[in-house]
Amino acid sequence: MNPLSTASAAVSTSLLEDFSLEMTGKDVAKLEEASRLIPLGTRINVTFLGNENLRMRLDAARAVKRLGFVPVPHFSARRLGSRADFEQFLGGLRADGTGTDVFTVGGDPARPEGPYEDSLALIESGLFQEYGVRHVGIGGYPEGHPAISGETLWSALRDKSAAIAAQGLDGSVITQFGFDVDPVLAWIERVRDEGIGLPVRIGVPGPAGVRRLLGYAARFGVGTSASIAKKYGLSLSNLMGTAGPDRFLHALAEGYDPARHGTVKIHFYTFGGLKATSEWIVQFTKEARA
Repeated sequence: MNPLSTASAAVSTSLLEDFSLEMTGKDVAKLEEASRLIPLGTRINVTFLGNENLRMRLDAARAVKRLGFVPVPHFSARRLGSRADFEQFLGGLRADGTGTDVFTVGGDPARPEGPYEDSLALIESGLFQEYGVRHVGIGGYPEGHPAISGETLWSALRDKSAAIAAQGLDGSVITQFGFDVDPVLAWIERVRDEGIGLPVRIGVPGPAGVRRLLGYAARFGVGTSASIAKKYGLSLSNLMGTAGPDRFLHALAEGYDPARHGTVKIHFYTFGGLKATSEWIVQFTKEARA
């Protein structure tokens, strides 16, 4: 790990306070294995994948709560087959006390499987508020989206932010991951210029194999030019190696300005596993404070 200046180290550890993690509905055993490494009260997002069912999603949210963390279940708008499906999931979460914080995403299907075209439709339905949700997370794309134009993304972000406020809910933004700090910070500055004051959680990959990281990057349209890869610490000539976000977080600490960027935290995509990511966070924090 590269040595940090005292100021940069302080910012690095500050950014890691109240970090969040991501898991799938199938990762309960892995969460249990990693739980001793994760601070109590950590927000843990539970994804909404097409190969999982309602019971798995509810069980995962219960496990997060049982282990002392804050569950943040995902709702994939285009994967919800009906209003009844939407309410059944919300009702199950409410009954378990696991649905006060949620995250919304449009979802992968090109065509909606039910009445909800996008996450804005979920927010504007009023059902989140009706079922006791208090905080709604939405997605952000500093490097754009392979299937959605830039201006459409900005319009959607403005509309969702306004809808969250209109529903009397709290909200936040979680960004897609990237390997280059510069477009992320520039994007956050524009978010603030657009009048959007929601806290931002910057998506960061936990340590993982280079081949896997590049595969996810290709899928989501994340830049991986030779210069970006070198800056991040990815070896394009050694795809069997692994890489962590050390350099990214160091650069973020150097460029982050609370006056310009507002409230910023970190959200870890656990591509290399919950335990590996949690161990990395513990070690990074320890070295930054040394």
